[in-house]
Amino acid sequence: MLDRRRFVAGTFAGTVLLGTWPASARSGGAASAGALPAGVVGKLEASDYVYVSPLKRDGSESRCHAEVWYAWLDDSVVITVASDRWKATAIERGLDRARLWVGDYGRWKGALGKNQDFRKGPSFEASAERLRDPELVERLLAVYDRKYPAEIGKWRDRMRKGNADGTRVLIRYRPLVEKPSSS
Repeated sequence: MLDRRRFVAGTFAGTVLLGTWPASARSGGAASAGALPAGVVGKLEASDYVYVSPLKRDGSESRCHAEVWYAWLDDSVVITVASDRWKATAIERGLDRARLWVGDYGRWKGALGKNQDFRKGPSFEASAERLRDPELVERLLAVYDRKYPAEIGKWRDRMRKGNADGTRVLIRYRPLVEKPSSS
C-alpha cells in the first residue's frame, strides 16, 4: 500500500495538485541515483538525449515523446523548454509524472512518420517539477556548453533570457523508486 504522505512529499514537492491523485501512482518518492540501475546512470551521464513523455492521470503516456537536450544534475534530469510547450504545461495541469528513455535514437517525428526506436533504450518514471532557479540555469548551460558545443552558441542567450523572463522554464525530473509488491 502506498504511504500517501511519502508520495505527496516526494513526488509532488513544490507543485500544485490539480484534479485527483493519480490512480497509477506506485512510487514511494524520489530516488537517488543508486536506485537506478548502474547502466541507466552511466547512459544518463554519457548520452546526448533523453526522450520525455508526460504521463496522464491514469498513468498512460501522452502522445508527446520529444527528444531533448538535458543535463544529469543532482541525481535528476534537468531540461529547459519554452513555457508554452506540453512538457511545461502538463505540470501546470497537475500531470507531474513522466517517462524518460535514455539514448540517441534519432528524431521522434520525421517526414515519414513517428520513430519509436527510443523505446529500445532504458527508461524510468520520474516526478516532474517546474523551477525558477538562476543558479541551476547556469549549471545547466555549463553542461550544455560541453555536450552541445556546435549548437549551444545560438541557444545559450535565449535560454538564459527566457528562464529570466518566464518564457522558458526549467524542469527537473527525479527518478521514482518502485516499492516492492507485497504479494
